[in-house]
Amino acid sequence: MSAQHTRPRAISPRELVKQWGGRFSLDLDIRLASGKQGEIFKWFLASILFGARISEKIAANTYRAFAMARVTTPEAILRTGWDGLVDILDRGGYVRYDYKTATKLLAINRDLMERHGGDLDPLHAMAADQEDLAERIRHLGKGIGEVTANIFLREMRGIWPKAQPLPSDLAVAAAKALRFISPRLANRKLILKRLRDAWQRDGGTADTFPDFESALVRVGLEMRRKGARGLADVRISAA
Repeated sequence: MSAQHTRPRAISPRELVKQWGGRFSLDLDIRLASGKQGEIFKWFLASILFGARISEKIAANTYRAFAMARVTTPEAILRTGWDGLVDILDRGGYVRYDYKTATKLLAINRDLMERHGGDLDPLHAMAADQEDLAERIRHLGKGIGEVTANIFLREMRGIWPKAQPLPSDLAVAAAKALRFISPRLANRKLILKRLRDAWQRDGGTADTFPDFESALVRVGLEMRRKGARGLADVRISAA
């Protein structure tokens, strides 16, 4: 019998956020709500690190290593150079992808500087809609795939009006396991609407919805780590 049937949902959206945490950017002391170019770029850098097949703990530690070294702008990344970036990545524990990621960061930020003066806001201004915005993010450089773009744009909801990504596989899996949505529901646009409705019914606001979505991602990550038993091995209880 699946975990969905052995464990009914006993937690509300806001309780889930309280127990599991909300936006990853807040954990990293990145203040996206300010809308400032520098804060947006910091989250972009963190999203690239989170986008690899590596634990979120290592990705977060590596971002903090960049922050401690004050290498959180396109200019600083380019000045640091390949050897310096590898050193920072290794300090954060990103050793499995250090060479590849250093090369990727230099290419992406060189392109960002040449095309947009190091500012990500023009990508949003030029985009026609969410799909076009995601494509422009991906085209910033080789190695920015759908996962990285989704991570970045998920927490840009409410900052950039066109940032409206569909829920990720991890968020959907957790939402179904916790019965926030029907296990049979497949339409991602409808899933997004149902999750927003659930958040608002629980007293959440539109600008804090990314907290709920990020909490679902955290649960989804833990379910993936636990393997086949999924939610049955993940501790979730009402506050």
